[in-house]
Amino acid sequence: MSIEKGRAYLRQFGLQDRVQEFNVSSATVELAAQALGVEGARIAKTLSFQQGDGCILILAAGDARIDNQKFKARFGMKAKMLAAEDVLRLVGHPVGGVCPFGCNEGVPVYLDESLKRFETVFPAVGSANSAVELNLEELYVCSRALGWVDVCRLPQPEAC
Repeated sequence: MSIEKGRAYLRQFGLQDRVQEFNVSSATVELAAQALGVEGARIAKTLSFQQGDGCILILAAGDARIDNQKFKARFGMKAKMLAAEDVLRLVGHPVGGVCPFGCNEGVPVYLDESLKRFETVFPAVGSANSAVELNLEELYVCSRALGWVDVCRLPQPEAC
């Protein structure tokens, strides 16, 4: 199971006991926020993009959206999400549980600036019903992120 892979990976950081498993799905930002009782923006969604024959992962706040121009300027390519049927093979976790913990060797991971609004965030741990609460330093270290990037845009506040 992929959650066991994620939990085993987090063991090296002493964080395996913080992994939460739910009796309900947390496969989307909305479902994860509901399962955890937090605002959706605090869900650290892991987005997987095609890069040559492989992929890259970007963790972003739950309410953030990829800005295609920023993405292309930063990575020199169009932001093309992996096809669902390629996710498990290229990343090592299934759709709904994609995370940077225990993914396939050599998959580059980046953290988007949209996460910096929060003290702690909740990424998945390899399954569609799991999460772990991490502060940003823990997330950076545990994800083995290559750096912070600014490739997302946040929702605009609604006018009164």
